[in-house]
Amino acid sequence: MTTFVDLFSGAGGLSLGLSDAGWQPLLAVDSWSDAVCTYRNNFRDHPVMQCDIESLTERRLRDVLTVQPDWIVGGPPCQGFSTVGRRQRDDPRNRLVHEFARVVEILRPRGFLVENVVGLRDMNFVGAISALFSRLGYRVTCLVLRSADYGVPQLRQRIFFVGDLYGRSFMRPKATHREDKFVTVWDAIGDLPKLLPGQEISEYVGRPLTAYQRRMRKGSTSLQGHYASSHPPALVKAISHIPDGGNRTAIPRHLQPKSGFHNSYSRLHSLSPAVAVTQNMGKPSGTRCIHPFQHRGLSAREGARLQGFPDTFHFHAGVTNQRLQIANAVSPILAAVVGKALADVDQWICEDVRDAAE
Repeated sequence: MTTFVDLFSGAGGLSLGLSDAGWQPLLAVDSWSDAVCTYRNNFRDHPVMQCDIESLTERRLRDVLTVQPDWIVGGPPCQGFSTVGRRQRDDPRNRLVHEFARVVEILRPRGFLVENVVGLRDMNFVGAISALFSRLGYRVTCLVLRSADYGVPQLRQRIFFVGDLYGRSFMRPKATHREDKFVTVWDAIGDLPKLLPGQEISEYVGRPLTAYQRRMRKGSTSLQGHYASSHPPALVKAISHIPDGGNRTAIPRHLQPKSGFHNSYSRLHSLSPAVAVTQNMGKPSGTRCIHPFQHRGLSAREGARLQGFPDTFHFHAGVTNQRLQIANAVSPILAAVVGKALADVDQWICEDVRDAAE
């Protein structure tokens, strides 16, 4: 069985997906107390450390790890790389990937996996990060994967750096879903109980209607996190004019919100995947996060469904932090696809074979 250490583990999306792919987590590390609480309550078979990665000395790591990990995985904080908002090359959070590399150098796993936002590619960090790990002796492959191509009801793209100690290159996992077979928003959340703004429901009221809904509900007897934020009556009236998949242009002029951007106050399209799940999923002023038919923002559970978290995975802390944990997570479904591909010898190319072919 492939073993791994998850650095910057967050709530555990990457760990959950790799576990579903048959990998065994040995250790998770994160400094965010709320995410660590969520992780600990969902993974009870291995230690979780709440600490800054800078504090992980070789002695501390060797003390907690009983075996040598096969892989080091993780998603260093991405805010400085993100295409949303102003990006900063010199954001101190960008340097945390160097701390990730330091742990890789200490433990010398046979491979590593770094996941991040595609904004990193836009800022030409790919070469610098690849060089960082190449100096440690790893062959680095960089891939951008679109979640919807692998069964996630979301078009969000993520960048993955795969490092191999044996000099092999990793091939892109084959897509499992064509565009005409994408899992849609309604495929994902259509069975969840209706909510009014400010309402919370913790019991299912209907049966799952799609294969995806059945997958999400497997083993779950009640709902956690299905709460809708309260909205002012004027806002509810305004967004009631927006059709399925529509935007703020459908709101009459006298009801138009005075703030927000062009993509604010937009409904998810029920028959398409979501664009991206963000921490503002509960706010109609967020980026395309209004429920397709109900006059409110998304609940945390709806956001979790769109990320691929099953209903048995519970998020802890207040609702704002739950949404942030969900938005920051790697989709477990996408992580499982990557994990299965990494374990498949046919997904790897030796460089001497590549050179001969060329």
